[in-house]
Amino acid sequence: MILNAQERVVLESIAERGEDMVARAVSWCGVNSGSRNLAGLKTTHDLLAQVWSRALPEALLESVALADSFEIGADGRESANRHTPSLLISLRPEAPVQVVLTGHYDTVFPAASPFQAVTIREDGALNGPGIADMKGGISVMLATLEAFERYEACRSVGWRVLLSPDEEIGSLASAPILARIGRLGHVGMTYEPALADGTLAGARKGSGNFHVRVAGRSAHAGRAFHEGRNAITAAARIAGALDALNGARDGVTVNVARIDGGSALNVVPDIAVARFNVRFPDADGARWLEGAIAGACRCGEGDGLSVSLHGGLTRAAKPLNGAQTALLGAVRNVGALLGQDIGWKPSGGVCEGNNLFAVGLPNVDTLGVRGGDIHSDAEFAWPESFVERAQLSALMLIKMASGEIDAVGLRAMMEASA
Repeated sequence: MILNAQERVVLESIAERGEDMVARAVSWCGVNSGSRNLAGLKTTHDLLAQVWSRALPEALLESVALADSFEIGADGRESANRHTPSLLISLRPEAPVQVVLTGHYDTVFPAASPFQAVTIREDGALNGPGIADMKGGISVMLATLEAFERYEACRSVGWRVLLSPDEEIGSLASAPILARIGRLGHVGMTYEPALADGTLAGARKGSGNFHVRVAGRSAHAGRAFHEGRNAITAAARIAGALDALNGARDGVTVNVARIDGGSALNVVPDIAVARFNVRFPDADGARWLEGAIAGACRCGEGDGLSVSLHGGLTRAAKPLNGAQTALLGAVRNVGALLGQDIGWKPSGGVCEGNNLFAVGLPNVDTLGVRGGDIHSDAEFAWPESFVERAQLSALMLIKMASGEIDAVGLRAMMEASA
């Protein structure tokens, strides 16, 4: 690969707009969009729709309604969670090469959080809610496409962008749309933050969230103790059996995070809910877990106690197969043209890249800004990385348009390994 004159013009246009990219992200971070803050999410959705439609007027922008997702409350009852719409922006769906770009506009910071604005640290880093994860990434994505659309050969590449409001809580509502557009693409590009030095995520484990509802029988702990059936102790037995799964299979972990239930100390509790998260390295690990979880739940059943399992494996594992290795190698080559040393390493975290991989789309999922300490009030991003990462993504798209990155071949390689 080499850089030609026109490619340099595109890259220079990104460099000229670096301050605008940063300012745009900083302004978005000033609107709280915690995953449960529907008002803030709606405001953010509308801001993004306005900015994207103005920046890319030829693209089709759609607000896609999401179905409710469901959860089990501390009282054991199922309740619905509403979600604001996803934004789907698309251009040239008929082009021979199709790229899917994804990101999320929710953050982990609730409306009541004191962490609500971006400041500048003494070392120059930006510190703020979502500046890395991932309002900074959304700004990079937009700058990438703005610049790419100035490239004369851009018409050989079509693209779809999905911006969703629920990634931080598992993408349960947006998962069907991710799957649908993932099946239509050849390569995926997701804008989670890279590590502070620019390292990408390579292989990712899969993940699942579960809620075990145990129903027993309430009774007075003094007068009629033996008539009761204690749901909390049954949930504790299940929790112990789940915890015992750790170490039983390589790469599989089970984190029992919480048990809800009970009331007054003189009442045998009739409802308990145990909550846990699982991680697994591959499809075989996922299948093993499903059987092991069912076995653990049986520890709480019988003698007037009933158990129901809710939730599931929400994101498939994303192993480093041949297609993924080839795509990451192509990103490394593009980075070298820009003087960026691109590396990658495994991650136990999950993201929309897992969803895209599950439907056969090879993808790079840490193309956002360089930063760190995400999900905390120390979250930061390096301002110079906005230009760096937008140039990396734009040049990737350019090389897909020229055929120097064989996007169609990468998808075929992925399908052959399935």
